[in-house]
Amino acid sequence: MTSTGEEQGGAGRAGPWWWERPRGAVLDVGLAAVSAVECAVEGVPFAHEAGLPVPVGVLFGLLVGSTLVLRRRWPIAVVLVGIAVSPAAMGFLLGVVGLYTLAACEVPRRITATLTSLALLATLVVMYVRTSGDQGASQSLVIVLSVFVAVALTVPPVLLGLYIGARRRLMESLQERADSLERELSLLADRAEERAEWARTEERTRIAREMHDVVAHRVSLMVVHAAALEAVAAKDPERAVKNAALVGDMGRQALTELREMLGVLRAAESPKRAPAVAPSAAVATVAALVGSFEDGPGPSLGELEALVGQSRAAGMVVELDVRGAGAGAGYPAEVEQTAYRVVQEALTNCHKHAPGARVVVRLAHREGEVAMQVENGPCGADVVQPGLPSGGNGLVGMRERVLGLGGVFVSGPTEEGGFRVSVVLPCVPRGA
Repeated sequence: MTSTGEEQGGAGRAGPWWWERPRGAVLDVGLAAVSAVECAVEGVPFAHEAGLPVPVGVLFGLLVGSTLVLRRRWPIAVVLVGIAVSPAAMGFLLGVVGLYTLAACEVPRRITATLTSLALLATLVVMYVRTSGDQGASQSLVIVLSVFVAVALTVPPVLLGLYIGARRRLMESLQERADSLERELSLLADRAEERAEWARTEERTRIAREMHDVVAHRVSLMVVHAAALEAVAAKDPERAVKNAALVGDMGRQALTELREMLGVLRAAESPKRAPAVAPSAAVATVAALVGSFEDGPGPSLGELEALVGQSRAAGMVVELDVRGAGAGAGYPAEVEQTAYRVVQEALTNCHKHAPGARVVVRLAHREGEVAMQVENGPCGADVVQPGLPSGGNGLVGMRERVLGLGGVFVSGPTEEGGFRVSVVLPCVPRGA
């Protein structure tokens, strides 16, 4: 900042030297030219009074008046020059403009007050000395006239400069505040977009996990039943018909659950296809999509018996052990859905990797939590593998579900050669 409060040397400065804009340079040069002419004219009587040659007085006046061109760079020096030449009765424009510039700039107020007082005192003394010699003028009139002229030449320029300087600083402050607000809004918009993108990513992951759980379990059972159907088709037609019916039921159930999820996705299509969606709208859309899945009817712990029955119908030896006084209590929907999906995915993995092995499903209702464990023994060496593909997403999806609710997930092989999945979910009964 320069002494007048204007930026200097910045990238936005277009004027020469210390001027911010070309029009400022033109204004100062014009004022300096007018002041130089005024001081040159006033230099003629000054030369006569001082006994100097007239050209010297004119040249002196030109130099004094030309210093006004430096008012933006060195306003204190310009005011001091005006005070210094006040006994010579020259520099009217120089003094007025110099005081205005001094009051409008960023000079400390004590310096402004001091120089203004000196200018006022110098003008008062010069006027008193020049008018006191007039014949017919009373002493009181001379004093009043001197005070009036001194105040008129110093106070109005200073007051105007103080007003303009305060207004300029206010505008600069408002501009800085507006720029800061614009940066904050841009930052908030970026963060909102990041949150929206994060929400979209989380929802895509959740949809993929949900579809994996539904499709993998149903299709695995269909493959197992199809293999059994192929094995007994010629030997036991009645059992083949039963297996064929089970395959049909599994397929219809898988299609029903897929239609429910795709219906939710289609319901959210129109907001996503909008040409320009605000970040907050994107977050709201994704949040609505998540809520549609979570609030809708989903599997619960009460359906575990049917789930285990499907695996039994596919030929798996499954034992269901439910313990705890809260076995009939209702839990939050997300807890029951997560518990059901964990058992479902664990049974699917048993169909894939441990055909013919004995499986134990344990469910324990405790105070403030529900625990479940799915453990399978080793499969026999003579058992034919069904050849079901595995993408390695089952355990990952179970862990994400459980950790998302603040639960504990542990999985790994057993000493007997089987595999165990253990989960503890914190929950509070709905009636609490």
